[in-house]
Amino acid sequence: MVHVYGIKNCNTVKKALDWLDHNKVAYTFHDFKKEPATEEKLLEWQKEVSWEVLVNKKGTTWRKLTDPEKAAVVDPSSANHVLLANNSMIKRPVIETAKGIILGFDESEYTKKLG
Repeated sequence: MVHVYGIKNCNTVKKALDWLDHNKVAYTFHDFKKEPATEEKLLEWQKEVSWEVLVNKKGTTWRKLTDPEKAAVVDPSSANHVLLANNSMIKRPVIETAKGIILGFDESEYTKKLG
């Protein structure tokens, strides 16, 4: 079973869900607003992708942090602390597949791991 983690109104998540629906891929959606990510889940994802990739430094939530808060994100532990406090800072969507994790929307990656 494919699990998709994100925020419903995120454009990238919408693209991903549209792709999954169009390609008839069954999935369960986990909305961070209703079902926040846990530390266990972050650690599980970090077995496949680095914490640097998981932290979305392009988003508004990251930009709202103070410079000292940004500078304090230096390793998995400090990243997880910030991500747990701000789930919207997690790169979205996170898609768990039988062939591994996919972050964001990448049609070729989707085809390779889900197609």
